[in-house]
Amino acid sequence: MQPNSEHSYIPRYRACRALVDELQHEIRKVNPSKTIDVGSFRISPDGTQVQNKVALVKSEVYLTEVLESMCEKMDDYSLYYDPKTKEKSFKRFAPRDSEDLPSLDFNNFQFNPADGSPLKFACERVVEEHDEEILSLVTQEASNFAYKLCTEIAGFCNDIPHSEL
Repeated sequence: MQPNSEHSYIPRYRACRALVDELQHEIRKVNPSKTIDVGSFRISPDGTQVQNKVALVKSEVYLTEVLESMCEKMDDYSLYYDPKTKEKSFKRFAPRDSEDLPSLDFNNFQFNPADGSPLKFACERVVEEHDEEILSLVTQEASNFAYKLCTEIAGFCNDIPHSEL
């Protein structure tokens, strides 16, 4: 899928950063003390079944379910022109739940229904290609999650405009 002529690049780095932001937001919404039983369905020789409790937000079941819907949230982003830096980037314009966004100048957004598609497509590729790494980083509570996923693992540093380095 080629970006339209208005886009200078397919926003893989931006999609990855937005994905991380959305994922972290979803995780913060869950009560950290909520757990889920995980383990084997095998019964040991003594007749017991091994089950462990893990935090819901660290369970593969929960994270997989969240990741499946994450890229739909890219529809809440649009192309934004920063009048100070003169750069275009994708920025969230829609509030999450009852969250208030900082005041945004909507005049600097370029709302076009097609704008979200390259971001959504790039997000889907990140999830498809790096789902195991995403799960691992979340369960390990990796510090600097966005940098580790988007730059170290996915290798998107070439997509970063020089002013963001």
